[in-house]
Amino acid sequence: IHLTNVAIQKHGDDYNPIHGGKWTVKNLRLFLEGTRGKEVTDKLFDDINWLMVHSLKAVQGVIANDRHCFECYGYDIIIDDNLKPWLIEVNASPSLTSTTSADRIMKYNLIHDTLNIAVPNGEIPE
Repeated sequence: IHLTNVAIQKHGDDYNPIHGGKWTVKNLRLFLEGTRGKEVTDKLFDDINWLMVHSLKAVQGVIANDRHCFECYGYDIIIDDNLKPWLIEVNASPSLTSTTSADRIMKYNLIHDTLNIAVPNGEIPE
């Protein structure tokens, strides 16, 4: 089992504090395509998207629907040996604390992309 939770990982013998044991989604995809093939990797990412969409559909009645605000959710997913994703939990307002420079870049990009969706063209809607 590989967990990207640094609080758990940092106690392991093979923990690397330089990258913190975290991969970008792009690097994970490249690794899986190279070791397991493009077709099964595409299916994995389709299955992850399905998990995310259906988890949001399950709670759509209790999510605040206000055009003046937005929320960021963090998904904890474990991928088994057969490349089946398992949803562990969904975190509202996940931590944006960084543990490595790569982590800081990833979270910066997350904020940047989120704001581009929430405020298209840099114009705040009325």
